[in-house]
Amino acid sequence: MKIYRIRDTQNQIRFATSDNGRDFLALSGNLFTGNLRPTGERLTPAAILAPVEPTTLYCIGLNYRAHAIETKATIPEHPVLFMKATTAVQNPGGPVEIPRSLRSDRVDYECELAVIIGRTCKNVPRENALQYVAGYTAANDISARDWQIKWGGSQWCRGKTFDTFCPLGPCLVTPDEITNPNDLALSTRLNGQLMQSSRTNDMIFDVPTLIAFLSGSTTLRPGTVILTGTPSGVGMSRNPKLYMQPGDKVEVEIEKIGILANPIVEEPAGA
Repeated sequence: MKIYRIRDTQNQIRFATSDNGRDFLALSGNLFTGNLRPTGERLTPAAILAPVEPTTLYCIGLNYRAHAIETKATIPEHPVLFMKATTAVQNPGGPVEIPRSLRSDRVDYECELAVIIGRTCKNVPRENALQYVAGYTAANDISARDWQIKWGGSQWCRGKTFDTFCPLGPCLVTPDEITNPNDLALSTRLNGQLMQSSRTNDMIFDVPTLIAFLSGSTTLRPGTVILTGTPSGVGMSRNPKLYMQPGDKVEVEIEKIGILANPIVEEPAGA
C-alpha cells in the first residue's frame, strides 16, 4: 500500500492511500500498529506532508561503492553514521532553503532510500531485520559541503542538518510492495537533467545489515527514519563542481515509491 500523510481542507492531518497520487481515500487506524484500513471516504489534500514525523533520523554515509570511489574514500569496515535533527524534515514540494545566516554556497543533493521503523526493536539479528520495517520512502540528504567538510569541526552534522535539509516523500510504501529494498532504481534530476542514477544493490551495507547495526545496544522506536546513503553523481564530485542555486528544482525518484520534488530558495531574511 502507498500511504500518504496529508493536510485536508479542514486543516486536519490525515493518512490516506492513493494509487496515482491524485485520488485519495482516507485511512483509519495507526501507522505503527499495522491496522490502517481504507474507510471509503474520499479526501482532497490541501497539502501532502512528509509521510512520517521522525522520532530520530539516522543517516549512513559512504554506503555506495561508486560514491566512495568518486570521493576517493576508503571503503568503510562498518557503516558510517551521522544524524540529522528532526527539524530538518521538509515536505514534498516544500522549498529547500539555502542557508544565509550561517551562509553556504555549496549546497548539494543526495538521493537516498529511507527506511521507516515500525516497531520498537533492539539487538535485531540481520535475518529478522525487515520484520521491523513499516515502509520505505524517498529522501534527499541535502548537504552544505562547506560546513560539512571545512567548517564543521571534523563532523558532518552541521552541514547536514539545517532547516529543510531532509525532504521526505511523497509517500510511504509498505513492505508487501517492496519485498527487496536492495533492488530498486534511484535517481536525481536537477532542473530536469539527470545527475544521479543507480540501484540500491550498489550499497556496501544492505538494509537488513543497517537495521541490525543501528539497533545494536540501541533502541529504535517506531518512527525512526534511516537514510541509507547516496550513489555516485553528487555535485561535489563533478568537474566542474555543481551546487544548487535559488530557482533550481531538484527531483529524487525511487522505483515503486515515486518522485520527491522540491524547489530551491534562499533562506528568508530574518527567518
